[in-house]
Amino acid sequence: MRTHATVAAVTGALALSALVVPAAAQAADDTRPSFGATVSDTTAGLKAGLKADASAPTARSGASAKAAAALDVTVSGVSVNHNKDVVVGTTGTYTVPLTYTLNHTGDLGAYGTAAMIYHGTSIDDATWGFASDDAAACTEVSPTALKCSTTVTFLPDELLNEDAGTWRVGVVVVTEDDEVTLENVGTRKVLRTSKVTVDAAPEPVKKGATITVTGKLTRADWDTNTYVGYGSQSVVLQYRAKDSSAYGNVKGIKSTSTGALKTTVTASAGGHYRFVFNGSPTGGKATATGDYIGVQ
Repeated sequence: MRTHATVAAVTGALALSALVVPAAAQAADDTRPSFGATVSDTTAGLKAGLKADASAPTARSGASAKAAAALDVTVSGVSVNHNKDVVVGTTGTYTVPLTYTLNHTGDLGAYGTAAMIYHGTSIDDATWGFASDDAAACTEVSPTALKCSTTVTFLPDELLNEDAGTWRVGVVVVTEDDEVTLENVGTRKVLRTSKVTVDAAPEPVKKGATITVTGKLTRADWDTNTYVGYGSQSVVLQYRAKDSSAYGNVKGIKSTSTGALKTTVTASAGGHYRFVFNGSPTGGKATATGDYIGVQ
């Protein structure tokens, strides 16, 4: 069952908490509601927080309690997951940091801001997305700039395979008198976790004999929450000598339609073999734990 996380204000604080849309709201074919609803709920939560919390943060010490008539803000310096791909498996939760600089003109007065990340060219056409669980914590870095930080949690149960790829960042800002949603202020790849195994045989082997190295490449299937074979992908076999700490490339091969890996090498000296997958547009990188084989 796919669930849909939204956010709402907590009385007395600029915080947001997760809600779940009832199962009846989900169609049998996993059709999901518009992500625009999450954005609307986030905005409403921030505005409710402003009303509930008389000590809401201000743009700077002594700022006017009344926001300017026109909310003129921009966002820069967006970073998601420390600028690394977000790689999501099939179970658990994946919470990543999201930071940005909120640039403004004049006095913001009391304000609230939150971030979101979505898959699509705009919020209106987004196939899915997640909003931050809490209003961002912001620190003044100049009279016209705030450094804001929050977290966003990715839930495998709410993802479909079609969601893998480049996601975009949006930011909501509200004041007592105005609100704005800024789209596509940053991007980050959200990928399906890949795994790869390796086995070198026979063990031990005589020098000059043939070593057969096998393994399997799999990738998270978000539609079924399982790992399935990842076919027709380029994988590199690497070797590390017994007394060395560095691996070197031996040869490149491709996985079969079921994700199976198989190749042969000539035994020269004892060492470790491993397969390395450098990722794809939808699958994360993966490295097998090296398998040692002794050579007599």
